[in-house]
Amino acid sequence: MAAQGIAAAYADRPILVTGAAGFIGYHTARRYLEAGRAVVGIDNLNAYYDPALKTARLERLAAFDRFVFRRTDIADQKQMATVFEAHEPNLVIHLAAQAGVRHSLHSPHDYVSANLAGFINVLEGCRHHGVRHLVYASSSSVYGAVTASPFRERVPADHPVSLYGATKRANELMAHAYSHLFELPTTGLRFFTVYGPWGRPDMALFLFTRAILAGEPIAVFGEGQMQRSFTYVDDIVEGVVRIADRPAVADAAWNGREPAAATAAAPWRIYNIGTDRSVGLERLIELLEEVLGRKAVRDYQPMQPGDVRATAADVEDLAAAIGYRPDTPIEIGVRRFVDWYRDYYGT
Repeated sequence: MAAQGIAAAYADRPILVTGAAGFIGYHTARRYLEAGRAVVGIDNLNAYYDPALKTARLERLAAFDRFVFRRTDIADQKQMATVFEAHEPNLVIHLAAQAGVRHSLHSPHDYVSANLAGFINVLEGCRHHGVRHLVYASSSSVYGAVTASPFRERVPADHPVSLYGATKRANELMAHAYSHLFELPTTGLRFFTVYGPWGRPDMALFLFTRAILAGEPIAVFGEGQMQRSFTYVDDIVEGVVRIADRPAVADAAWNGREPAAATAAAPWRIYNIGTDRSVGLERLIELLEEVLGRKAVRDYQPMQPGDVRATAADVEDLAAAIGYRPDTPIEIGVRRFVDWYRDYYGT
C-alpha cells in the first residue's frame, strides 16, 4: 500500500498500537511511522522473553519524531483509560497479548489477565472514544481440533485445544458483542506462525538458529511430522495496514437461521492471514542448515499438549477483500531472519 494511502485514512488523530515493543507490534508501528503517521505505542515490557530485545525495538521506533511510547499494562483498567483519554486514537491496532501455547499449561492466569481483561479494556476504550476501526490479532490456534485442511474462516472454530487458543476465540466473540451493541467496527486477523527479523525468542525458528550455532541439540516436537503455514512478518504487516483502511461493515446477507462464521449483521469480520503453503518442520530445519552452513542435531520428541500437527491457511476471503495474499517464500524469509540474527547478536 502506498504511504499516502495509509496516511489518508485516519490523518486527524494518532494510531494506537498495543504491544509496540513486541515482534509484530514493532514492525507494524514502524510501517505507519515510515508512512508519516503519528503512532502511540504501549507495552508493559514484561519478562516472558528477554526484555532487552523489546527495548532494542523501542529504541529504533524512538528515532521517529511522531512516535510516543507509554509503558502500560493493557490489563490495568485505569492505565488504559488514561491512554485513550490522553491520545484519542482514531484507529487501534491491538497486538498485545500473552502468547505461546506451552506457557499456558503452567501460567494460565497470565492469559486471563492479558488476553481477556486486557481485551475488554481495549474494547471499552474504543467504545467511549469514537474509534473508527479496531483491528486485533487473533490466531490460527482458534481452529484447535479442526482437521479439515486448509483452515477456512467460514468453518466454526469452537473446539480449541489450548487455553491460548480459547482466549483468542473469546476475543473474537467479545468483539462481536461490541460490534453488535455499539456499532464498533472490529476486524480479527487469525495469524499463522509469523516469523522474521526481530522475531520472538520462544518461536521455533529463533530457538533452532540459536541451538544450531551453539552446537546444541534442537527439540523437534511431533517427531518431525508437524507442518505450519509459516508467514513472513512483512506480509502480515501488509495485510494489517490494508485491512485497517477498510473498517468492517455489516453483512446484509447474514442469516440467523444459517449463521455465517466470519461475518455478522454487525460491523464485525474475521480473516485468516497466512501463507497458503504449509511447510514441514523438517524442511524448515534443512533451510536453516543450508543458510547457517551447519548441521542440526535433532532431538525428536512427541507432540506437546495443546499443539496441533498441522496448520494451513485458506486466504481467499482476505485476497478478495484487499487484493493481497502473503507470498514471501520461506527460503527468502529464513535467510532474512538469519541475516538479522547474525547482525544483532554478532555471530
